[in-house]
Amino acid sequence: MDPVPQTVVPSPSWRNEVERLSGQKVSACYQCEKCTNGCPVTFAMDTAPNKLIHAIQLGLKEEILSSNTFWVCASCETCTTRCPNGIDIAHVMDTLKHMSLLEGIKPVRKDVPIFHTAFLSSIKRYGRMNEFEMVADYTIRSEGPMGLLRQAGTGLKMFIKGKLKLLPPSLLANKRVSRIFRQTEGQG
Repeated sequence: MDPVPQTVVPSPSWRNEVERLSGQKVSACYQCEKCTNGCPVTFAMDTAPNKLIHAIQLGLKEEILSSNTFWVCASCETCTTRCPNGIDIAHVMDTLKHMSLLEGIKPVRKDVPIFHTAFLSSIKRYGRMNEFEMVADYTIRSEGPMGLLRQAGTGLKMFIKGKLKLLPPSLLANKRVSRIFRQTEGQG
């Protein structure tokens, strides 16, 4: 006997919220699967990108925010460039990360949002990523001070070889980047 399929009643209110926050019309997706077929990290995702977009169309908030797909997303934008409807899927994934953090939902892997937060913190502070600060911030948040001590030898070797700068080069656009962060944080 075949199992009875789950009945899903679409809930457009949450889909509308994702579309509003991302600025992307996910309801335009017709499931061609080009995003999934081009994605280099689908092997690590629990839900394929096209299926995640379909779940957004249906408004399946809990199912979506408990997925690891948007946390695993490499933001390479292959999906975005392949989408025939011009949906910036990578941006939708970033929006889901922010929504998940705002909801206080704990991801399957705690290190991914820690990396995300450390990365954005560095961008916010300098207008570009400062590898030294980002790695230090990430390591302290994920492993504590002992993790930083464990990585000190590698960091010193990289610094001596000129591969790691203590301070980032100044960036003329830093004020514009700061303004972008202030504007997006106001949307919260």
